[in-house]
Amino acid sequence: MEILIRRMIHADLDEVMEIDPVAFGSHHWSRQSFTNELNNSGGVYFSAIDSVNRQLCGYTGFWLIGEEAHITTLAVHPDYRRRSVGERLLIHDIHMAVKVGARWMTLEVRVSNDAAQQLYYKYGFKSLGTRRKYYQDNNEDALVLWTENILDPVFQELLKQKIEELAVRENSASVQVAEEERATPQ
Repeated sequence: MEILIRRMIHADLDEVMEIDPVAFGSHHWSRQSFTNELNNSGGVYFSAIDSVNRQLCGYTGFWLIGEEAHITTLAVHPDYRRRSVGERLLIHDIHMAVKVGARWMTLEVRVSNDAAQQLYYKYGFKSLGTRRKYYQDNNEDALVLWTENILDPVFQELLKQKIEELAVRENSASVQVAEEERATPQ
């Protein structure tokens, strides 16, 4: 499966709005929320496109706040789950966070979302606390996850290793990122 990750555009929102309620339930973002984020100078959002079917299969985004990239959303269409789309999106977020000057990454994740937690832990995120009753739909707590300095050579080596493992798992030479968005660590 060939996945292209590129900047999210307004034309993507119909497909995004098909995924968001399935991924996040009744308290998902509205179309207007996504429109606002695409117009937010501190927001950086991306779409994953299945190159064969020309279908949007996932999306992600983060806010750049000083030297912190705060992942605000990451979702995958149900038909594309367990096919490394979420992992590719996370890798892309990390590369782009480096490119735009972030040194750390953070996010909140439901305490019940073991699959997402395992992905984040795999890429060096650590739990630094809990936000009690964070999610409005059911008052579920959120874990607050952070990375070490993403520019640090130890973190960059971990990232390189995980990308190589993904490539081997998928029998591909590399994880494809749109060339104009490829990040090179400083």
